[in-house]
Amino acid sequence: MTTLIKGGQVLSTAGASAADVLVDGETIAAVGAPGTLGPADETIDATGKYVLPGGIDAHTHMEMPFGGTHSVDSFGTGTTAAAWGGTTTIIDFAVQAKGTSLLSTMDKWHEKADGNCAIDYGFHMIVSDVNDSSLKEMQACVDGGVGSFKMFMAYPGVFYSTDGEILLAMQKAREIGATIMMHAENGIAIDQLAAQAFAAGKIDPVQHGLTRPPELEGEATSRAIQLAKVTGAPLYIVHLSASQALAAVAEARDDGQNVFAETCPQYLYLSIEDLAKPDFEGAKYVASPPLREKSHQADLWRGLRTNDLSVVSTDHCPFCFKDQKELGRGDFRAIPNGIPGVEHRMDLLHQGVVAGELTLGRWVETCSTTPARMFGLYPRKGVIAAGSDADIVVYDPTAKQTLSVETHHMNVDYSAYEGLEITGKVETVLSRGRVVVSPSGFSGSTTHGKFLSRDLNQYLN
Repeated sequence: MTTLIKGGQVLSTAGASAADVLVDGETIAAVGAPGTLGPADETIDATGKYVLPGGIDAHTHMEMPFGGTHSVDSFGTGTTAAAWGGTTTIIDFAVQAKGTSLLSTMDKWHEKADGNCAIDYGFHMIVSDVNDSSLKEMQACVDGGVGSFKMFMAYPGVFYSTDGEILLAMQKAREIGATIMMHAENGIAIDQLAAQAFAAGKIDPVQHGLTRPPELEGEATSRAIQLAKVTGAPLYIVHLSASQALAAVAEARDDGQNVFAETCPQYLYLSIEDLAKPDFEGAKYVASPPLREKSHQADLWRGLRTNDLSVVSTDHCPFCFKDQKELGRGDFRAIPNGIPGVEHRMDLLHQGVVAGELTLGRWVETCSTTPARMFGLYPRKGVIAAGSDADIVVYDPTAKQTLSVETHHMNVDYSAYEGLEITGKVETVLSRGRVVVSPSGFSGSTTHGKFLSRDLNQYLN
């Protein structure tokens, strides 16, 4: 079956140009001057709209176990919500439990996701148990299409790795060409601050932010960068939130080191003031790293413009306010960490375009093209070009919408952006040539998505 998308402005990292797009089956057959392609079995009129490559959210946590519960979006509900928001690929994290193998963990996540995703998906591997066996298994993971490994300098007793363990994993990553992803916060110091706050009777959600100060994110980021420099490993800092951490990344990149970083919409739009909302409402905004003072936001937007921040992901990890976030009433340390957002990333970053923070090209780059290259999917994903997968979004840049729990499709009982009015809205989404979202609603299937065996980071020097 062929589909012609005509009359729109096709977006790339270079900006917008008038062009038509012809889709044949699951791939893009041609991109040509207006009126030069077709006929086709179906035609989508994109007049007055943007036509851009489907979004790639490189950081999600579907069905993730955490603190005795688990994130409430299944792979089915989470990927459906992603499609509604113009994201056509996610990369989720397979979580190694201590005492288990990386390969058995990968098998477990395949069981969760395979045949249950509305869009295409890949995996990163969380390494929480560094030993001879897991280090050897890293090569087998790469062979299985998983070439990125996340480690934690936070959460002692759960995911935390020592500097020595990080060094060993980085040495192995350097050997096999893999990328180490790092949650960079000084978890040892943070746990002391949190214990002191609780002992002093300070139990409200805002304490989550106050006991995880930005200086401890900056310190851990700097330490991870130095370990990467010693080992020669590529390093990707996840969910960067603080000016101090950004400064460390910028310095390393200026020195030519293979250091990359992402931020998330919550750090661009929300702040510690949300964490401080009364009546335990602040628990809705508990994530790690925490929301910062608003003064950090300008630096993050600037980092996106300068490419010191290369990618925008969501760290989508939804826990319902009722029964899950409420586990932390009386002790902020027990509030499950995570904010829902997979559905709204493309819209929120387009709002950055509307506000003059980003160009159209940079919007596409940070949300689609760069994550495709960073995680070995380009040019299959991340670009509208002949031969690429037909992951395409038709986007109305003038439509108005108000974000709300009443209208979102994520399986969570609140919106972190409740009442936010934005300009721009997804109109039609194609996943590998299949229309999964249109003005008439969702027409996809949770059996449509395919596992993506990824190549290695395409930015390495």
